[in-house]
Formats: sequence, structure tokens, C-alpha cells
Amino acid sequence: MKIEEVIKSSVLMDNSKKVILNIIYTQNVIYDRFNEIVKPYDLSSEQYNVLRILRGQKGNPANMCLLQERMLAKTSNTTRLVDKLLLKEFVTREVCPENRRKIEVKITPKGLDILQELDPKIIEHENYFSKNLNQQELELLNQLLEKYRTQQTTIL
Repeated sequence: MKIEEVIKSSVLMDNSKKVILNIIYTQNVIYDRFNEIVKPYDLSSEQYNVLRILRGQKGNPANMCLLQERMLAKTSNTTRLVDKLLLKEFVTREVCPENRRKIEVKITPKGLDILQELDPKIIEHENYFSKNLNQQELELLNQLLEKYRTQQTTIL
């Protein structure tokens, strides 16, 4: 369905505007469906992202700065997210013995279990949205999105 149909617009739009609207609308569709998957686990997409990052640490702790750097949503309040995950016993939080100003966060076995249970559902979610595209089209879409968001600085 064309974006003009989705937003019920009869106004002629240039391609730059349509791309932005398409990206925003598509992101919302993906986000809404993703939230349906994690909601029964009492997780937000941002909390899931923190757990995913911590699992990638392979047992090593992560500090708040590392988590913030790797977050998909850079505006997330990482401390608040970790606090909520701590209450659910999905993570531990300790003061670093070498640097008492540094907080170290690790995923717990309970957190790993939740991710393991979610993994097939997340894979199904990813496949659901890519099923209309072949491998070449997926590669091209990735290249185009990466190119689109990479801004070149030019001197005027």
C-alpha cells in the first residue's frame, strides 16, 4: 500500500517527504508488532535491547556507558531500564571493585532464559517482515538505508 493511501493524502508529495513518511510508518508497524511479542514477558523493547546487549557480553559485565552506546534508541534512560530489569531479577548491578564510580551490569540466568524463550519469536518477527524480499533485495535495502542515514558534511 502506498504511503499516500495509508495517510489518506491526496496532496502530491516529493520523494524526499515520501521516504521519510515511509520510514516512520514502517518503523511504527515493526515496533508495534515487536511490542506485542515482548509485552507478555513484561518487557519493553528498550529493556529487551539492554538484555540483548548484556547477552552479547558473554558473561562479562557492562557499564552504563557501554549500554548507552549500543542502545538502538539513544534517548533511552539506561539507568531506569536497568533498575526495572533489576527488579525483575533479569540483571545484577554491582559497584566495580577497581573503580567505585563505575557500575557493572550483568545478565542473570533468568534474563538469559527469557531471551532464549523470546529468540524464536523474534526470528519469526524478523522473517515476517522480510518474507516479501529476496536476499538481494534485503542486501540492497540495508545498503540504501545505511546510505540514507549517513550524512555527508559539505563545505558551502
